[in-house]
Amino acid sequence: MVEVRIRKLEEDMTTPHYAHKGDAGIDLRSSEEEIIKPGDFKMISSGVKMAIPEGYVGLVWDKSGYAAKKAIHVLAGVIDSGYRGEIKVVIKNLGNEDFQITKNMKIAQILIQPVARAELKEVESLDETSRNEGGFGSTGKE
Repeated sequence: MVEVRIRKLEEDMTTPHYAHKGDAGIDLRSSEEEIIKPGDFKMISSGVKMAIPEGYVGLVWDKSGYAAKKAIHVLAGVIDSGYRGEIKVVIKNLGNEDFQITKNMKIAQILIQPVARAELKEVESLDETSRNEGGFGSTGKE
């Protein structure tokens, strides 16, 4: 288990926590009221700062219920370990109706995960594979 220190910016906000034992995501809530029109996106304040330890990252994801029922999608979801500012959530309304956000409403979830650091090495060519440069759709439908 990894310790993540949390600082609430407003006393009346619910402290982020796991809703159920075994959950992967910690709920993030809105610290403001907002309406997101269909097709629009807005950056919503969570009212919290986190100290994610080095070697870990916070990945911000959709709330599955809003995604499935309202077509609400979260964008730009990487919180690096060195960041100490307020966590803000970029929300896009892909649906056909206004999406009403109220203060202290669950708006996203953050997963704290270990990060493997890569050693980047520039080379003249890469090794051959069975896929090679096959991109989107190259593995077929089945």
